[in-house]
Amino acid sequence: MENWTSWAPAARPAISFDSLTARIQLQFIVWSRARGASGPRTWWFQCWGGRGAPSSRPGCRTYCEAGWCGPPRAQVTEGAWIVTGGLHTGIGRHVGVAVRDHQTASSGGTKVVAMGVAPWGVVRNREALTNPKGSFPARYRWRGDPEDGVQFPLDYNYSAFFLVDDGTHRRLGGENRFRLRFESYIAQQKTGVGGTGIDIPVLLLLIDGDEKMLKRIEDATQAQLPCLLVAGSGGAADCLAEILEDTLAPGSGGGRRGEAGDRIRRFFPKGDPEVLQAQVERIMTRKELLTVYSSEDGPEEFETIVLRALVKACGSSEASAYLDELRLAVVWNRVDIAQSELFRGDIQWRSVHLEASLMDALLNDRHEFVRLLISRGLSLGHFLTPTRLAQLYSAAPPNSLIRSLLDHVSHGSGPKSPALKPSAEPRPPDVEQLLLMLLGEMCAPRYHTWVAGDPHHDLGCRERRHLGGESTCLLSVRAASEHMLDAVLGQTPWSDLFLWALLLNRAQMALYFWEIGSNAVASALGACLLLRVLARLESEAEEAARRKDLAAKFEGLGVDLFGECYRNSEDRAARLLLRRCPFWGDATCFQLAMQADARAFFAQDGVQSLLTQKWWGEMDSTTPIWALVLAFFCPPLIYTDLITFRRPEEEPTQKDLAFDMDGGLNGEGPARPADPTEKISLGVMSQSSRGRCSPRLSRWPQFWGAPVTAFLGNVFSYLLFLLLFARVLLIDFQPTPPGALELLLYFWAFTLLCEEFRQGLGGDWGSLATGGRGPGSSQAPLRHRLHLYLTDTWNQCDLVALAGFLLGVGCRLIPGLYELGRTVFCLDFMVFTLRLLHIFTVNKQLGPKIVIVNKMMKDVFFFLFFLGVWLVAYGVATEGLLRPQDQDLPKILRRVFYRPYLQIFGQIPQEDMDVALMEHVNCSSELGFWARPSGPQAGSCISLYANWLVVLLLVIFLLVANIVLVNLLIAMFSYTFGKVQGNSDLYWKAQRYSLIREFHSRPVLAPPLIIISHVCLLIRGLSNRRARSPASPGNQHFRVHLPKETERELLTWESVRKENFLLARARDKRESDSERLKRTSQKVDTALKQLRQIREYEQRLKGLEQEVQHCSRVLGWVAEALSRSALLPPGGPPPPTHPGPKD
Repeated sequence: MENWTSWAPAARPAISFDSLTARIQLQFIVWSRARGASGPRTWWFQCWGGRGAPSSRPGCRTYCEAGWCGPPRAQVTEGAWIVTGGLHTGIGRHVGVAVRDHQTASSGGTKVVAMGVAPWGVVRNREALTNPKGSFPARYRWRGDPEDGVQFPLDYNYSAFFLVDDGTHRRLGGENRFRLRFESYIAQQKTGVGGTGIDIPVLLLLIDGDEKMLKRIEDATQAQLPCLLVAGSGGAADCLAEILEDTLAPGSGGGRRGEAGDRIRRFFPKGDPEVLQAQVERIMTRKELLTVYSSEDGPEEFETIVLRALVKACGSSEASAYLDELRLAVVWNRVDIAQSELFRGDIQWRSVHLEASLMDALLNDRHEFVRLLISRGLSLGHFLTPTRLAQLYSAAPPNSLIRSLLDHVSHGSGPKSPALKPSAEPRPPDVEQLLLMLLGEMCAPRYHTWVAGDPHHDLGCRERRHLGGESTCLLSVRAASEHMLDAVLGQTPWSDLFLWALLLNRAQMALYFWEIGSNAVASALGACLLLRVLARLESEAEEAARRKDLAAKFEGLGVDLFGECYRNSEDRAARLLLRRCPFWGDATCFQLAMQADARAFFAQDGVQSLLTQKWWGEMDSTTPIWALVLAFFCPPLIYTDLITFRRPEEEPTQKDLAFDMDGGLNGEGPARPADPTEKISLGVMSQSSRGRCSPRLSRWPQFWGAPVTAFLGNVFSYLLFLLLFARVLLIDFQPTPPGALELLLYFWAFTLLCEEFRQGLGGDWGSLATGGRGPGSSQAPLRHRLHLYLTDTWNQCDLVALAGFLLGVGCRLIPGLYELGRTVFCLDFMVFTLRLLHIFTVNKQLGPKIVIVNKMMKDVFFFLFFLGVWLVAYGVATEGLLRPQDQDLPKILRRVFYRPYLQIFGQIPQEDMDVALMEHVNCSSELGFWARPSGPQAGSCISLYANWLVVLLLVIFLLVANIVLVNLLIAMFSYTFGKVQGNSDLYWKAQRYSLIREFHSRPVLAPPLIIISHVCLLIRGLSNRRARSPASPGNQHFRVHLPKETERELLTWESVRKENFLLARARDKRESDSERLKRTSQKVDTALKQLRQIREYEQRLKGLEQEVQHCSRVLGWVAEALSRSALLPPGGPPPPTHPGPKD
């Protein structure tokens, strides 16, 4: 590498020791800006060690790679600064190689930065870095000259250098004082822009090292800097690791001092033992700052040991001393380390201590930490403020869908809010407008944008309540309204975080907040709806797929949880389905599931049971169809035992839940509007009505008010309409003025049109679209109702049929357009007849088949595309070859399109294509005259040239069309049938809900008598508007209004069932094979660690045995020597004998 660019100070890259702290700060700021760093990094590694000579231990590079460039992710992903001497020798060279390998293998993200702090006097070729005029960047030519042990080149793998001049030359260690002060300064800085994050963790890593490293470690411990000793690397690291292990061993005392001295002499034979031992003793006085990392621990344990070193360095029982370590664990996403080191019970954590870490966990999508911190007593009510909510939404990526939607809403949400001062707190985005834009007013969660510093905020909430709406301030103090129920049940601030997680597609966060919050079934369906809407808007395929997967998870949670509720109590489960959820725009679970296309939810037994009960009304669902038909045509049979009605004790759901209040025959509900505050249930009204009349007499309204009866009447009415239409079209439709039957047909169609207007502008669609703010708004805006009406395919079919009928009537009444009117009527009759399929969707056998046919129609369109392309290609080619002189365009088009289509089905006119089989009539075979016959045959003669090609094209066309394309269509049908057959039941049950809801709200009288019900509805609506009476909840179908106490009990029961459901899921997960293998693997790892410790104890015992044997031999030698010497007087006591083995 000839030219290598780095940065050095301008004229003389030296730092004097006068005002060192100020100079360090200045140099650090200048260097950070020069390197383009946005702020301090999140990790600072001081790497010490090495022998300073070229013959450093070759294993040092292995330890370097294991520490910050291997499997551990914290240093790599969060951006570490690794500081060494920066010279191309010793440990600095190994660090440079390791960082270079990491940078080469890294695919992106924050890079690891290697920085050198080198003494100026030992830098080889340092004259190239000086420039009297100053230069940036400096040019440094690196040459691989042989090392002389005195001067060393700068390592080319480093990003930047601090070159320290202490006035010495050719002497290492001159930078130590600056380096120690520099480390202390860095330890006082914070991460993030402007120093708003956590304190930068500084860790000294000692690999190998000579006796001079002991003085550096002593200075570092005096400066309260934690040190990590790499055991097994040799030198000072092994010496301190062994001495630390001895001091921590049980029974250590003053006798260990001699062993420590022996180790010092063994590791540093050339050093002064007394001085080195004093340094070691001073180091051991702060042994809580020392941590040992062994190669046996493995690279995966590096993060655990590093965080343990930082926690040990705190040395306090106060929670405030561990805040940075906790936030660092959040940054590293090591919840296991936090549980084992920070939440052991010896640290007294308070809610205020955990808020900063929770904010980091939310921003960095650390869902496990969110669970941990909240389980440790953190109060979300005090945590979630408007400022923090704004910071959470600001975490959306700049180019993401949510960011673009929030920007669009903020720029187009009407009047602008006053500009905030620079010092003002950030304002949350207009989430309410975003949700309204995504979900509409029917299902949009009630949310209010907090305007920071707005003195009229509470006043605006009160004004909205006064105008008939209700306060939707989830973050503000709510007034005493029905929305206080959500706050009492703990809905907020969980709901805010739940919506935030859904919008930002934080899957695990959203699942956790769903588990904690209330309204579990409704929230699962609402989340499914919101995620599928966002998935349709998402432009990135992977992000859209993740949203769809999360939506499917929430749909499954809603299905499983409702199944658990239904198995526990059918009555309360029905309440959950029909209860309006204030948080989701007063929508019910039925409405949320229908909008979210949650077909699996409708397929449940509990949902279908309720729909069947709604379908039969007060009658027993086991009533035979033939009995129902007989009673329909012979009403007196209603009072016999032919029709079975449910007894009062058999209808607890209908009695207690107040399914709806449309008890009248015209589908308009009770004449007297109920008080919204009292919310009188239908059960009370029905019981009072039964007390006034006999059960036999009440059978009449119960029979005719059932949706199945209304359906039966509409079926017979529609069949009569089709018979009348066919009779008029085939017999009575003449140019003469319309007769009586034709006028009756027109009036019948007019009543059908009135019913479609009722459905589109009000009626059941009005109740479905109810999402106005407050109980006073009973209908959504007109555009929403029309949109909901037009989204139904059968409604579109009705509109097409009625529009065609009106067009036919118009052409019928205009002179000269009679034939056109007849043609339109013929086509319109086909549309009306196809409308019969919708009626048969209620049948359990025909319904799924209609769904399959509907899916197959899409395959037909694809087949027609391929067929059309091939048909046009063949038709034009053959027509051009056969009749090049024909100019009759209608005949040409007929032969180009119609004839090839018939040929597919076997109608092949060979005499019109093969000249060998045709007769030449009025055509000349002479060249130049064959295509110019006279008379009507002009231009129709067949060309003799290349007629063989026409026959060949016919063969190829039939081969492709009849074999390839037709079999392709069959294969597509087979695939669609096999794919849809298993799910057709789901589709049918969802369509069954739509059909039952439609006939549940329809007037009982069928067309044309339905006009009576329409007139009554019109008169009642005008009278209510003139009297300014509020809309009755009675015209809201498939919905209940429960008292607050009843609703609280219902949601409490739902929460209990949810807890049991989650416990059952956790139990099943623990018993799964994967979890068992995981637990087995953990036990094996624990056993291996224990075996490793046992092996270490065995080695120690062996060493002790050897020492005891040596001592016994020495003592024996001493005893023998004393016995032979003349020092002992004769006749003394004999030496003790060796005791033999005991029996």
